[in-house]
Amino acid sequence: MNPALADVVVIGAGQAGLSAAYHLLRRGLDHVVLDAEDGPGGAWRHRWKSLRMGTVNGISDLPGAAKPPVDPAEPSSEFLSRYFGGYEEELALAIRRPVKVRSVSREDSNPLGRLRITTDDGVWSARAVINATGTWTRPFWPIYPGQAGFRGRQLHVADYVAAEEFSGRHVAVVGGGISAVGLLAEISLVTSTSWFTRRPPVWRDSGFDGRAGHDAVALVEERVRQGLPPQSVVSVTGLLWTPTLRAAAARGALDRQPMFTSLTPDGVRLATGELLKVDVILWATGFRAELEHLAPLHLRGPGGGIAMAGTQVAAEPRVHLVGYGPSSSTIGANRAGRAAVATLLKLPQLAAPAQGRQQ
Repeated sequence: MNPALADVVVIGAGQAGLSAAYHLLRRGLDHVVLDAEDGPGGAWRHRWKSLRMGTVNGISDLPGAAKPPVDPAEPSSEFLSRYFGGYEEELALAIRRPVKVRSVSREDSNPLGRLRITTDDGVWSARAVINATGTWTRPFWPIYPGQAGFRGRQLHVADYVAAEEFSGRHVAVVGGGISAVGLLAEISLVTSTSWFTRRPPVWRDSGFDGRAGHDAVALVEERVRQGLPPQSVVSVTGLLWTPTLRAAAARGALDRQPMFTSLTPDGVRLATGELLKVDVILWATGFRAELEHLAPLHLRGPGGGIAMAGTQVAAEPRVHLVGYGPSSSTIGANRAGRAAVATLLKLPQLAAPAQGRQQ
């Protein structure tokens, strides 16, 4: 069976993928969006119910369509799935789901040639690929001595449902990001907790202005330009005090301890050598970019990352990564979708008017 043809295949229909689809539509480029989810919303579909719109980090409007009125009490998973779904319908975006992309490879050695996208629902052939698969499907689990012998429960934030399930058990939360402190604040209302991080957290009392945001994103961008694995933006920006977090700090939930050295069957061994009894370890240790399907392209360099020029892979101009590195925030994802399409239009195989190209 011959592959289906498109100018551009977008992989993923989260915020970055929808932004890319919007700009492809505006520019008249033939495209399709392949999304592995069962419905709209991207990774937001899987966020825990207690993450409500009143406490979630700022969510940018999708391009060309402002968010509907927000109920602060509504779970973000429900609101954003509905918002994304309405956006897809209003623009009649060419989204196919659920379609899992297995691999992306070159069809031949011609640098202006086509890319082959193999999925669990057939094969596509495209002039370019915009990858918007995000990170949610690749939670990062650190490895510590004794981990396999721990008799309590271990889970990642990707598996978190609600604080009530931990009632009566001592919970160790590991990680220094926004999810870690947010869940500490929540869980510490119903049970005892301990907080562990590899390095002391940096807190901010004031809001994050545009200049500071620009500088933080620039630091992350410089890493990916050098081909190094991207760091999270929060690792540069620090953590912002909120009333909820100040209340958590007042009850001792944010008394951070240095990272434990190992796990025991009943708990953890502290940096001091003491043993702490722990029933649950919640790993709030972040995610890695979901890029395994791009492995046949051999994009990773000696530094372990992928050298980037904006959203474009430096070594493979036909491939753009949006929602990666500096564009992993919702604001960055919107901008990345627009930038990727604008850059793709400079490729010789896409620069000619659509009606003048032969599929």
